[in-house]
Amino acid sequence: MERSRIAVAGASGLIGSALVRSLTADGHEVVRLVRRPPRAADEVCWDPERGQVDAAGLTGCDAVVNLAAAGVGDRRWTPGYKRSLRDSRVRGTAALAEAVAGLPRPPRVFVNGSAIGFYGDTGDRVVDEDAPPGDGFLAGLCVEWEGAAAPAREAGVRTVLARTGLVVARDGGAWGRLFPLFRAGLGGRLGDGRQYWSYIALHDEVAALRYLIDHDDLSGPVNLTAPQPLRNGEITAAMGRVLRRPAVFAVPAPVLRAALGEMAGDVLGSQRVVPKRLLESGFRFAFPGIEEAIRAAL
Repeated sequence: MERSRIAVAGASGLIGSALVRSLTADGHEVVRLVRRPPRAADEVCWDPERGQVDAAGLTGCDAVVNLAAAGVGDRRWTPGYKRSLRDSRVRGTAALAEAVAGLPRPPRVFVNGSAIGFYGDTGDRVVDEDAPPGDGFLAGLCVEWEGAAAPAREAGVRTVLARTGLVVARDGGAWGRLFPLFRAGLGGRLGDGRQYWSYIALHDEVAALRYLIDHDDLSGPVNLTAPQPLRNGEITAAMGRVLRRPAVFAVPAPVLRAALGEMAGDVLGSQRVVPKRLLESGFRFAFPGIEEAIRAAL
């Protein structure tokens, strides 16, 4: 990639901060969207839940990447928090897409975050980008989230919908909560452990996002997951092996439902998602296996 000017929303999050580090290390100019008055020349003010963005700050950008969203697992899904989950995604995406569409010289590409929650519970069925949306709150949320990017696509900007799986990372996301449990010897399967988890190493997530920015032949939905989804029981066993800790505990489904409420359905649900479009386009994963991904996170 030639030196580019790239705007990143969600630059302080797990994936966004890693992407910013990778881009700046390679000499790219990164513009960070912030929710406070800008304090530096590389900051642009926006308010995703109110749908506001300083579009002038995006002038001259070659790419805009939107990874901003309230964390799905950060809090119990009360009606109020479900509104926050929706507003942070749908309103923020719509504001950025409209800002991009209205620029005198739009960027080459708009990469918008999404999630494999789009597919709902797929059981043992393998699904790729051609699969329809599933049922449930997260699936409906992802459909709205992706739909909010339409203004950019309709303005002729190449628009990519990055449907990310469970990111294997030490300090954030679902795995950031698993590592301390396993290190303490308290790790184990969730429910019966037979549900599929579609994961991706943080390194590969960042590499894939950069690949989406660079490759003009990719648009629409692209799954960001490792090539071989595994059952939860297989993944927790791998965690035990890599961390050299027992992984004998199990959290029964009723306990998860009592603790997590509606969100437990997605923790216990099965998603066997594969990255068909990435693989067909020639992307190569650095850490495709679960043990490799776990070790890369340590």
